[in-house]
Amino acid sequence: MDLQTTAILLIGYQNDYFAEDGILRSVIEESAVANDALANSLDLVERLRDATVLLASTPIVFTPDYSELVEPVGILKAIVDNQAFKAGTGGCETIPEIKAFGDRIKELPGKRGLNAFSNTDLDELLQKHGITTIVLAGAVTSICIDSTGRSAFDRNYKVVVLSDCTTGRTVLEQDFYCDKIFPLYAEVIDHQQLLKELGIAT
Repeated sequence: MDLQTTAILLIGYQNDYFAEDGILRSVIEESAVANDALANSLDLVERLRDATVLLASTPIVFTPDYSELVEPVGILKAIVDNQAFKAGTGGCETIPEIKAFGDRIKELPGKRGLNAFSNTDLDELLQKHGITTIVLAGAVTSICIDSTGRSAFDRNYKVVVLSDCTTGRTVLEQDFYCDKIFPLYAEVIDHQQLLKELGIAT
């Protein structure tokens, strides 16, 4: 794997998921705690801070009245019902641990659904940097990670999913996707293996 042609995409590292009082923390807490997803993600970003690899994030933020969601179902309905990821609230903000990296992580606004390519400049950014491999970390494994991974695959990117930097709704779900679903279109490794493949000392 080449640092110059690899991008690390951070999805959903926002207070409504990861803060102690996050509105939707209970949705991912079991899996996130079980595999230390946040700690592993922060370790990865810290080790890549000075490397020539693209780091990007795609936070999900909705307008205060959720007018962009027409008859939402599933997770999007839960977001509306719980008033999560709403513009102008602390819950939609990137968690402080990720914010601390400042401009080292390129933040791409516009994500209002499951797929990080939709309504964002992600594809343009990747092409501009000559990216051929996209590495996925964040939440939720079965929803935004899977949706973004499939979209990346359809766009002819090599897709890598970090098993210890992603979190599902349950441990069972996390393991099922990493063992049975992602391998159908992606490579599944942990962040230590990624660092080795990128030539970063661990």
